[in-house]
Amino acid sequence: MSQQKLYRPNVAAIIVSSNYPDKKEIFIAERNDMKGVWQFPQGGIDAGETPEEALFRELKEEIGTKKVEIIAQYPQWIAYDFPVSVSDKMAPFAGQKQRYYLVRLKKSAVVDLNTKHPEFVAHRFVGIDRLLGEIAHFKKPVYETVIEYFKTEGYL
Repeated sequence: MSQQKLYRPNVAAIIVSSNYPDKKEIFIAERNDMKGVWQFPQGGIDAGETPEEALFRELKEEIGTKKVEIIAQYPQWIAYDFPVSVSDKMAPFAGQKQRYYLVRLKKSAVVDLNTKHPEFVAHRFVGIDRLLGEIAHFKKPVYETVIEYFKTEGYL
């Protein structure tokens, strides 16, 4: 009998700068627990929380601001498996199923990574052409799928 994999519900934010749509710069942040690993802000959905509520809470917790406007969302949940180096600490989950949002940082927003429980040590905005070369390898297929969708839909 095969055991079904368990995936943690999660949200992820593809943040474009306040210069969007004139400039299509995408926010990435370097994890504090994995040097050289860059990713989008993301996090789990708490019990009783909607994905949008989780999105704004996670942004505040991870980058110090929730001053964003939602531009679009990926139309379905998308999953990935954790690499072996991460899977033990995330048990019983085999990976995460995510809802992706494309959001624009408001001009008044101030990114502050020095939050109550810092997850990132650095951040920057990169062009779409550089994005996939900068991010965690195990997330690359998901990022490619989501970015391609937002490109096809005319957002990026």
